[in-house]
Amino acid sequence: MPSVIRTLASEDLRLAWELADAADEITMARFRAADLVVETKPDMTPVSEADRAVEERVQELLAQRRPQDGLLGEEFGGDGAGGRRWIIDPIDGTKGYVRGMPVWATLLALEEQGEVTAAVVSAPAMGRRWWAARGHGAFTNRESAAEQSRPLKVSAIEALEDAQVCYGDVDWYERTGHLEGLLALIRSCWRARGFGEFWQYMLVAEGLAEVASDPSVKLWDLAAPMLVVQESGGRFSDFTGLETADGGSGLASNGFLHDAALSILTEY
Repeated sequence: MPSVIRTLASEDLRLAWELADAADEITMARFRAADLVVETKPDMTPVSEADRAVEERVQELLAQRRPQDGLLGEEFGGDGAGGRRWIIDPIDGTKGYVRGMPVWATLLALEEQGEVTAAVVSAPAMGRRWWAARGHGAFTNRESAAEQSRPLKVSAIEALEDAQVCYGDVDWYERTGHLEGLLALIRSCWRARGFGEFWQYMLVAEGLAEVASDPSVKLWDLAAPMLVVQESGGRFSDFTGLETADGGSGLASNGFLHDAALSILTEY
């Protein structure tokens, strides 16, 4: 555990880190396993045995360590009652996970009185982890030394024509009526890449991209990435401009370009 975690006054963030460790142990043990069991959910998206095992393990650990806290997870739901609840996406990027691609992550966030206060994004197959605590900044591990860390800061680019934009599944932009807006935004920017999911938001937080968006997402997809982006100095909203992870869509930026990107994306 990096020293920046140990010295933070956030017991919650330290617990989130430990929960991520437990999740990584499960996901990596089944990653690229020839006998990995994969099913199709009613919404036609895949779910693996690892998704369910991670959420069950987190639920067990929270019952031991924070029995008073609520839990909302992608696979088993949960009432999330009370002023505090943990929000988890056991594997963000399950489609890539089941194909053996390394770009997937466990997303963990703590919400208190409607505000996300601690978050961890853990991508063990990439050897990467990002984390944040409200008011304490955001950090990532150094690739060559996982126990060390460095602070995150968004880029200072102020013109769309100099910006790199990332986006999620093009099919969902079309389904939600935002495809023309996405294409217009791409044409306004220097470069575009369809990284999608958690990875695009972490690129914004690291200052490697300026804008990232997804037109159809759930709270567990965005709660943790939102805080990491915000604590890196960026902005995060839904497509209406509301600062929330629960609006059904997500737009992250370095802050300078947020209003311009939002205007173009939702113009059509």
